[in-house]
Parts: sequence; C-alpha cells; structure tokens
Amino acid sequence: MDKLKGKAKETTGKLTGDRRKETEGKTDQAKAKAEGGMGEARDRAEGVKDSLTDDDGR
Repeated sequence: MDKLKGKAKETTGKLTGDRRKETEGKTDQAKAKAEGGMGEARDRAEGVKDSLTDDDGR
C-alpha cells in the first residue's frame, strides 16, 4: 500500500512541479521496498530454521 501511495505522491509532485511531494513519494516507495525485503529475509530465515529442525520442532 505504501508503494502505491508513494507512486501517487511522486506523480502528483511531477505534475504540479512540487519537488517536495515528488521526493516524499520516492521516499515512501523506498520504504515500502525495504519493508518488503525485510519480510523476504524473515521468511527465508524461517525456512532455514524449519529445514534444520525435526518435524516436532526440536
């Protein structure tokens, strides 16, 4: 959702010549991308943990 909000801000900023709004949009998009990357890393770590433990969680 942040990525879409950021893209909308960026586009609005470009259309109106508002550099601050454009920059805010780019920042929102970067934040969303970083949060997505953290989620992927967390999922990978869980997968590794699951592959190293027994089915009963030991």
